Amino acid sequence: MDDENERAARAKKGSPFLNTAQAAFYIGLSLRTLEKMRLKGHGPKFRKHGRFVRYHIDELDAWSKGRQNEADTDDGGRA
Repeated sequence: MDDENERAARAKKGSPFLNTAQAAFYIGLSLRTLEKMRLKGHGPKFRKHGRFVRYHIDELDAWSKGRQNEADTDDGGRA
């Protein structure tokens, strides 16, 4: 896990693009959860660079901030 954290930190300094594993770690999700969200059309925006999926850090931050609004309005299913 420390290795992924270091890779994400280096990527943020050198490039704004993260691979799926780095992006998942950056936003606090599992790799599989982020992959499933992408396949279902949910989750943060991503880009295809050839055959590689890349997430821009700004898009991850924007998606995360948007989730805050959903959490604020979520009543936990109670009416």
